[in-house]
Amino acid sequence: MKSITDIKKEFEATSFDALGQFMEMYRNDTRAGVEALIKKAEKRIADLRAEEARTEKMYTFERQYASFSHICGIDEVGRGPLAGPVVAAAVILPKDHPVLYLNDSKKLSAAKREELYEVIMREAVAVGLGMASHTRIDEINILQATYEAMREAVTKLAVTPDILLNDAVTIPLLPMKQVPIIKGDAKSASIAAASIVAKVTRDRMMVELDERYPGYGFAENKGYGSGAHMEAIRQIGPCPIHRRSFIRNIL
Repeated sequence: MKSITDIKKEFEATSFDALGQFMEMYRNDTRAGVEALIKKAEKRIADLRAEEARTEKMYTFERQYASFSHICGIDEVGRGPLAGPVVAAAVILPKDHPVLYLNDSKKLSAAKREELYEVIMREAVAVGLGMASHTRIDEINILQATYEAMREAVTKLAVTPDILLNDAVTIPLLPMKQVPIIKGDAKSASIAAASIVAKVTRDRMMVELDERYPGYGFAENKGYGSGAHMEAIRQIGPCPIHRRSFIRNIL
């Protein structure tokens, strides 16, 4: 009879597709350690089935507009910070298989966002990024700068989309059909994917900018107006990437 230690090693090496076979093999083993492994296997299967059901709901809009050839989700990150750019992403997901665990980037841990970023970049049909700098935000205001970044993201796609699923907005000066969806990053897989790509991209930029402009905590606050960040502006003044139109009241 195999030891529980050996069976545990076998369980840890078992792929998801082989879990059923693993459970069948050890179902009649009444040792407490083996029974605990069977319960773990059952939970792993139940968790995946629940995620598949949640993901199916996230593809509701993608199914609704399935007649379009290339469905593109668009979202932005960085409208509210006091420093740094606003970043937009446009993502066309594959139609032949769903991407699991997509969700509003704000609902995911940083580690999960990084993991999903790699999955999206690997599996997406196309990904485009757009950006508007802090100076551009000051020049034309944050809303218009956000639209600019979104338009740039669409133009950077290797494949031209014929429909855009947007998080709540309609983007001016784009020719294709647009569908604004309130809280779209929590309702559409394509928009969720765009929110993750935009968030990870901008967060990485702010970590790099923290090294260039120390003292403001950009690696932690990502440019948002935390108490410590605002106090740093008052004490040492703004740095070159601060949005002057956003910090007038602080100064």
